[in-house]
Amino acid sequence: MASVTDDSNNNKIMTNILFDFISKYVSLTDDEKNAIVSLDIFRSFKKGTTLLKEGQKSKDGYFVLKGCIRTYYVINGDEKTTAFYTEMEGLTPHCVINKAPSEYFISCVEDTILTVANPDMEVEIFSKFPKFETLCRILSEELLAKQQIDFDEFKTSSPEQRYLNLLQIRPDLVQRVPQHQLASYLGIKPQSLSRLRARIFEKSKSKVSFLNLSERD
Repeated sequence: MASVTDDSNNNKIMTNILFDFISKYVSLTDDEKNAIVSLDIFRSFKKGTTLLKEGQKSKDGYFVLKGCIRTYYVINGDEKTTAFYTEMEGLTPHCVINKAPSEYFISCVEDTILTVANPDMEVEIFSKFPKFETLCRILSEELLAKQQIDFDEFKTSSPEQRYLNLLQIRPDLVQRVPQHQLASYLGIKPQSLSRLRARIFEKSKSKVSFLNLSERD
């Protein structure tokens, strides 16, 4: 069982990580930092924890400080993963914005530490520190742009291209995420992902062999 001291130290570490991230966009005064700390927004969740269920209403938005969460639908009994969020990435579920029951699930792929905030908190802190509203707008615009790029790439690429893109842009996911979830995200079956990985490995091996032969010549 974690001690009060351990929890306090973890909160300090997570607070510093959050402040370092924010400082890339805006500078914070001590008053502004204290205001964030006073919100008590840090939460720890175990791997496999469901943060949001289909049909559930919620006001909570999430920002990942450590770990990984995913969004997924359940269609005819099968999970269809739509996104993964890792360190320094945020997610505001659609149900928070449209105030309707959620159409999908959100769960923790790993043991995860998040900031959890709701619109009431935002209104309170925006009124005291308008700078945070600017920060949230910048982050929202970045997230929307990224989601649009990801969606366009997904629509126009083959499963192999999607996997290669993932290896290039987010190689950590390939190691961190269970294969069946990764396959679901790519829009293929786990068996197809295994064959795809084997094919890519063989191609890379052949390429290395060819380069070695060329160097000898």
